[in-house]
Parts: sequence; C-alpha cells; structure tokens
Amino acid sequence: QVQMVESGGGLVQAGGSLRLSCVASGIDFSINVMAWYRQAPGKQREVVAIISPGGVADYQDSVKGRFTISRENAKNVVEIQMNNLKPEDTAVYYCARIYGGKTYWGQGTQVTVSS
Repeated sequence: QVQMVESGGGLVQAGGSLRLSCVASGIDFSINVMAWYRQAPGKQREVVAIISPGGVADYQDSVKGRFTISRENAKNVVEIQMNNLKPEDTAVYYCARIYGGKTYWGQGTQVTVSS
C-alpha cells in the first residue's frame, strides 16, 4: 500500500520558518520525482518545488531564495525548508510523487502565516 505522510505544518508569524517533512512507503522512492504543492482557499493547487531522483531542484518563482527542497532516498523522505514566510504562503501543503505521467498526493498539512 502506497502512503505519503506529511508533517511539520503549523502557525507561524511572517518572517518565520517551518520545515515540512514527508515519509513515503510502498514505493521505490529513489526513482520517483518528488514535489511539494500547495493549495490556498479559493485557489488552484500549484507546484511549489520539485526535485528529481538525483536531487536536481526547481522552484516556483515566488519561493525562490526562501524555500529549499531536499530528499534522502535511503530514508524515503522529502522535505522542504521554508524561510522568511509570508502571509501569502498560507495554504495546505501536499507532498507529491510524479511517476509514469501521473501525480499522487499525500493528505496535506496546513501552513498558516500570520501578519
């Protein structure tokens, strides 16, 4: 059974930091592209950061320089370090894997940034 479980969300003041973690099971983690998405109320889900099996990362322009995605294939873990958070970063954040042309999401974790 495939599972992706996120943790690390919460409430933080603007300018603060959070680190989200996602542990995957039931998959060959090392061959999956992994990503973090987010969905704010009333908005479409959007990709925040993506990382290849080999660790090459890319980011949405609005988070470049503030967020860092990383993965540890031996532990089936993908994380995202979020610094200098802004109120507009408030959303449900989802861990995702991209494989075979399809995207699969975890259950999500809420991140709320107060001004």
